Amino acid sequence: MVNAMPFEDFNYGMDMAAVDPASMNDALKDVMQELMTDPMRMTTWMSSLMMSEQAVAMNTMRRMQGEEIAPVSAMQGDKRFADPAWKTNPFLLGTVEQYLVRRQSALQVIDSSRLPEATRRKARFALTMMLDAIAPSNTPWMNPAVVKTAMESGGKSLVDGLQQFLDDVKNNGGYPKQVDSSPFTLGENMAATPGTVVFRNELIELIAYTPQTETVHERPLLCSPPWINKYYIMDLAPGRSFVEWAVKHGHQTFMISYRNPDETMRNFKMDDYLRLGLLTAIDEVLRITGAPDLNIAALCLGGTMSAIALSYLHTHGQAHKIASATFTNTLVDFSEPGDLGVFTDEKSVSQLEKTMNERGFLESSEMARTFDWMRANDLIWSYVVSNWYMGKKPPSFDILTWNGDSTRMPAAMHSQYLRSCYLNNEISKGTFTICDTPIDMSKVQTPLYVLGAEADHIAPWHTTYQTTQLTGGPAKYVLTNAGHIAGIVNPPGGGKAAHWTKSMVTKGESPELWRASAEKKPGSWWEDWAVWAADYGGDQRAPYAIPEGEAAPGRYVRNETGEPIGHPAQEVHV
Repeated sequence: MVNAMPFEDFNYGMDMAAVDPASMNDALKDVMQELMTDPMRMTTWMSSLMMSEQAVAMNTMRRMQGEEIAPVSAMQGDKRFADPAWKTNPFLLGTVEQYLVRRQSALQVIDSSRLPEATRRKARFALTMMLDAIAPSNTPWMNPAVVKTAMESGGKSLVDGLQQFLDDVKNNGGYPKQVDSSPFTLGENMAATPGTVVFRNELIELIAYTPQTETVHERPLLCSPPWINKYYIMDLAPGRSFVEWAVKHGHQTFMISYRNPDETMRNFKMDDYLRLGLLTAIDEVLRITGAPDLNIAALCLGGTMSAIALSYLHTHGQAHKIASATFTNTLVDFSEPGDLGVFTDEKSVSQLEKTMNERGFLESSEMARTFDWMRANDLIWSYVVSNWYMGKKPPSFDILTWNGDSTRMPAAMHSQYLRSCYLNNEISKGTFTICDTPIDMSKVQTPLYVLGAEADHIAPWHTTYQTTQLTGGPAKYVLTNAGHIAGIVNPPGGGKAAHWTKSMVTKGESPELWRASAEKKPGSWWEDWAVWAADYGGDQRAPYAIPEGEAAPGRYVRNETGEPIGHPAQEVHV
């Protein structure tokens, strides 16, 4: 068991994260070479660092003599140094301050570089990973909470931590477990909204949820989740389920559940996900209910595909099938793709394609590690300290349980997605073609409800806002104060929840101008959506009859397969 990730293990960490180590190392080398070719800038930087370190040393000496000197502002709110001893012990406080000023100075080298933005972002990500690893809090004999727990337990915490460490090396790829998932069971307290699997083909299952109101809106609601994760983030747990909320508000609701791909699906493309997935689900919902049209509620990548479908249907004269669409934390314009942009330059994508093509898919654990390393302090090092150093069991938490239940990605589809969206931003540019159909978002007239999340680093809210500017129809934008996942798991009653909203977005209005004129409201955006969605739900009627079948959540979410249900499976064009 080690206290921090040494430099020689740095490449290992990036490799586990499905990141190209050479690309990251090259970016760091480029930054340092650029700095060394500018002696004046290098001298200024070194002088500033020396002065900051001297100030830390002087403050430490004065504190040891009894003076009260406030810690550096960078410590405020940093959970790694929340224990009071970090601030009351002059030696520990000086160690932390020295670490923080060195960290800030190192990152300034990258931020002040004149290299391309993509290079700076890669270098910053790589350097941040290393700096997070060597934080004083990751040294067990220096961390006051670790020492205190060991003394109070008579050393038992260290023994328990060692046992957890050995178990994680054996059973969790050498990473500390983030969650105790044992209290959660699919169909009981997760993905538990009652329903029936009414259709299955080689790519999707379609779940029809049991109505819970005497009447329902005449327009069904189809949920389009991302296939990068399991669908049940939209049906997480009773009281925390967007699906449950929609059902209880009178929407006859259906859900797409995607199959977890294996090597036999290596040639599936976005074309297949559109045709066998979303378009098939739309037709099946309309066939089962007999309704002439429906509403869509989509999340993340499921929203990107739904936006593509709106244009596709318009081109083929079938735009009438969709009465409205809700996009939550969805990128359609990929010009500012957030933290994932670090991994989506040509070199990184080519390296990833090589790995995927060897197996036919991108392994789910590799994607999960990428997201973990983006938030290493919260998702890796905090568990190293808690689980391995202090012997604590990981918490039981529904979101982290879902997060650990991720899926693979077919090689052809994921390559197409990265290149068309992240590398070339083809959808917003009007150059994307799918199923031999050009996609032109400007022709879409479907009313939209577009949600962004203020703390979202995967789909930055400024970029999700641009969806409202790409289409020709009316659009309402709402901004929640949550993050990418908490943005959808946002039930009413949370004391910290808030959102900004106004009636409609003006074409040509910037996100900054929109926010300046929007009204901030306490509470969950779910309540605002319920009012908006009711206007597009149509008249009330008796619930639609649902065919008998297997109980939700179905087989695909459990990584099982099954015989087709409903119409015969369609041939996949590859």
